[in-house]
Amino acid sequence: MADLPAPVKVSPLIKFGRWSFLVAGVLWGASRHRSLSKKEAGIRAVEEKTRAAKEAKLAEEKARMSKEELINLAKAAGVTDFKP
Repeated sequence: MADLPAPVKVSPLIKFGRWSFLVAGVLWGASRHRSLSKKEAGIRAVEEKTRAAKEAKLAEEKARMSKEELINLAKAAGVTDFKP
């Protein structure tokens, strides 16, 4: 195994700077997370209000498309007295 030199002693100023930036980063991240969570909660509230209307519209569209598909299938099969 190769002989490695002894590790260099790190300056206390550099250690302090590293720990300061680490703590500042954690605090900034927590603050950012809190602000984004509030914004997302507002977006979710708006989506929750409009979701029922969207679901009703989609159900209506699905029923209409299903009815049209049945009529087209009846025409393709040659059924003349089909009433959906």
